[in-house]
Amino acid sequence: MTGFAERDAARDVGMDADRIDALVDRLDRTYVASGKLPHLQLLLSRDERTVLSVSLGQARETGEMLRDDALFRIASMTKPVTAVAFMMLVEQGLVRLDDPVTDVIPEFARLRVGLEGCALKRPMRMIDLLRHTSGLTYGLQRRTPIDARYRALGLDEFQQKRTPDDFIAAVADIPLEFSPGESWNYSISTDVLGVVVERLTGMDLESLFHARIFDPLGMPDSFFTVPADRVDRLTDAWRFTEDGLALSDRGARSSWSRPLRFRSGGGGLVSSTADYHRFARMLLRGGELDGVRLLRAETVKAMRANHLPGGRDLASMSTGMFSEVDYAGVGFGLGLAMGLETQDYSWGGIFSTWFFVDPLLRMIGILMTQHLPSSTYPIRAELRAAARTAVK
Repeated sequence: MTGFAERDAARDVGMDADRIDALVDRLDRTYVASGKLPHLQLLLSRDERTVLSVSLGQARETGEMLRDDALFRIASMTKPVTAVAFMMLVEQGLVRLDDPVTDVIPEFARLRVGLEGCALKRPMRMIDLLRHTSGLTYGLQRRTPIDARYRALGLDEFQQKRTPDDFIAAVADIPLEFSPGESWNYSISTDVLGVVVERLTGMDLESLFHARIFDPLGMPDSFFTVPADRVDRLTDAWRFTEDGLALSDRGARSSWSRPLRFRSGGGGLVSSTADYHRFARMLLRGGELDGVRLLRAETVKAMRANHLPGGRDLASMSTGMFSEVDYAGVGFGLGLAMGLETQDYSWGGIFSTWFFVDPLLRMIGILMTQHLPSSTYPIRAELRAAARTAVK
C-alpha cells in the first residue's frame, strides 16, 4: 500500500490515495500472488510528485524479495533513449529527419523490396527508422519468409555476436518487407538508428548515452553491461509456459553482465525504475530536468506528435503481428507511440516493462517486471486506466 508520504502527495496533486491502494491490491492479487508474474515494481507520479512506489514479489528463483533498487532488462524501452540521442544530433545540425539513411549507412544502397528484388520507390529516410516505416522487420513477427531470414541470422538478439558493421552488412543483404513509408512494421529500425548515432558521433552507444543522457540526468543505474558490483541487484527473468513460469535468464549469471561487441539501440539496456522515472520526467518537462536541458521543448513536442503518413493510426498501417502497443487509435511519433485522442505517449519492452507519460494529466507511470512475452496479460492497460480514474 502507499505510504504516508505518497498519500500526502496524492492529496496535494489531486489524486485519490484509496483508489491507488485498490489498484496495488488488485494487481498484487491478480498477477503476483496468483503466480502469473514473478514480481512487480510500480511507480506513479503526478506533477513530478510520487504518489505510488511499491515493490512486490520475488526477484530471483532463490527467494530474494524484490528490492526497491532492483535492476531490470528494459529491452525496447531502450528505443526512446536512442531516439532522444538521435534528436540531440538533429538539434546539433549533424543530421536531418529527411536525410537518406544511405548518407550514413551506404551499405543500404543495395537494399531491394521483397524476395523478387523490386527497387525502392523512394529512399529510406531517417524518419522511417524513428517511426518504423523503414521496411525492416523483426524475426519474431513470424509472418513472412523475410522474418524467417531474420530469425535464422539472429538479428533480433539483444547480445549480438556481430560488430555494428557486421550487423549492418547482414541486414543490407536481406530484402525489405515494403518500400519505405508505405506501411508500419515494428522492427530493428532503432538498432539501425543506434548505428547511425555511433557513426555520426564516433562514440559507442554506451559511452554516448552516459556522457550525454545518463550522467547529465543523474541516471547512475542505466547501462548495456551491468557492472560487477551491481549484478546482485539484477532480477531473474522468467518466461510464460503452459506449466507456469520458467526461468529464462538468471540474474546472477546474466548475459547482460558480459562485455558486448554490439550495443542494441533497440533493446539492450538495463535500468532501474528510479532512473527511468528521471528520463520520463525530462520528457514531461519538455527536454529539461533539474536545470539540465537535453532537447528543446519544440523537439520533444515533435517527438510525441503523430508522424504516420496522413495522420493515420497503426491499425490502418501495420503489416506486422506484434508490437508493444495497441493499434487502434494509436499513432507513432519519433521513437514513441502516442494516443491520437488522449495525447499520452508510451512504450514497453518484451520483458513486460512499460512506461507512459500523460502531458495533459501531468502524469507518469512506470511498470517493471521480467516476464516474457509482454503480450501475455493486459496489465499495462489496467494500470493506465486505474491511474486516470484515480485523478479527482
